Amino acid sequence: MSNDFASFAAAWRGKRVAVIGAGISNLPLAELLLRAGARVTLRDKKSRGELGLFRGRPAADYMEEAGAVLCLGEGYLDALTEEVIFKSPGMRFDHPALAAAVASGARLTSEMSLFFSLCPAKIIGITGSDGKTTTTTLIAEILEAAGKKVFLGGNIGKPLLPEVFDMTPEDFSVVELSSFQLHIMRASPAVAVVTNLSPNHLDYHKDMAEYADAKANILRYQRPGDRAVLNYASEAVRSMAALTPAEVSFFSGCEMPGVKPKAPLTVYEKEGVIFYQDEAILSVADIRLPGRHNVENYMAAIGALYGTVPKEAFVTVAKSFGGVEHRLEWVRTLDGVKYYNSSIDSSPTRTIAALSAFGEQKLTLLMGGYDKHIPYDILGDPVCRSAKRVILTGATADAIERAIRASSLYREGAPALYRADDYGAAVRLARKLSLPGDIVLLTPASASFDAFKNFEERGRFFKAAVHALT
Repeated sequence: MSNDFASFAAAWRGKRVAVIGAGISNLPLAELLLRAGARVTLRDKKSRGELGLFRGRPAADYMEEAGAVLCLGEGYLDALTEEVIFKSPGMRFDHPALAAAVASGARLTSEMSLFFSLCPAKIIGITGSDGKTTTTTLIAEILEAAGKKVFLGGNIGKPLLPEVFDMTPEDFSVVELSSFQLHIMRASPAVAVVTNLSPNHLDYHKDMAEYADAKANILRYQRPGDRAVLNYASEAVRSMAALTPAEVSFFSGCEMPGVKPKAPLTVYEKEGVIFYQDEAILSVADIRLPGRHNVENYMAAIGALYGTVPKEAFVTVAKSFGGVEHRLEWVRTLDGVKYYNSSIDSSPTRTIAALSAFGEQKLTLLMGGYDKHIPYDILGDPVCRSAKRVILTGATADAIERAIRASSLYREGAPALYRADDYGAAVRLARKLSLPGDIVLLTPASASFDAFKNFEERGRFFKAAVHALT
């Protein structure tokens, strides 16, 4: 499809389109389709007031004035007869209403699929269970340090579709992709990065196999000459190499018995230096971000960008980049106690990575949240090693406590276990219990949806609660 708006409008003018879900990516999608002359029905289970604001105005009013028909409330999927259906990322493709519409001839697609079909820029896509947001941000920062024009977005919180007609083939689009977005994708980026794979979102996916299969769509539709960057230490990720005709670069920050540097690894560490094949790229000591997991994130970024940017760009960013909001983010030091926000830690593996950044320091952990039906048993030992106390809240509090108590390292009171009604109460309790020199870390190991819209809102709530302490 041509990348000018006139051609886009010609293709969509008069089409009957359903946009399901009036969220952060689908509202701009509906607006763009309306501009193109499509006949858009915006469908959402929420009421008019619950849709919130868009472009500074009530979203329902804005969309109706732009020409959309609104179908809201419990019957929002009734009479789903449009020619093209754009589903929200959080709705399964096999929802009965969608399946019936497809059986009747409707075409099911998504905002991200449309973006891929229109984008003229070189797309670098990043997915994984952990580390994808930091890796996505690093790649964008390194490209910008090399003087490239970069569009950063996707699951990281910013839809890129509204900017697609401003892009050129010389630009780069760096896109974080969730399993929800990838589930029905039939296109892959020119450069695909898979950081790792561990149980996640099992409240949405039928099982781990389906979750992994959705992630693999980032590779399936690549072409010869494309690049795939895969974490060799993850067997599930390593096996994905068979799915792509692209050139595969393996990276790993783990010591793997029987695996010699350079074979089969493309990006690896040797004596404190990260290499790409035989070329020294970056000293680990130059990386400002704490934690071994961030060494791997830099390896992934080097695998994605080697040959595209000069080596100096990696070094510049490593020395200057202090991290992404809600990821081991220092919030405040009060009476000698440091408070850190790592609200992005929405799974046990994310929390384990966060804990590793603090070495031998014993921490006060604030944990718990929405239950995605993932196992928590792997949390027990790392929490017992790292925590002097744990304050639990939310739907997963019982599961996390069971994992801690089941650890062979657990002793009654070590770590001390507490409960709080919510994260506001947890912050106040942490303040009461902590002594000078302590570190308080928000690392939920759980999703946020029991109390917050997303992990960003949870992180902002935590920071506000910490700044309110006196």
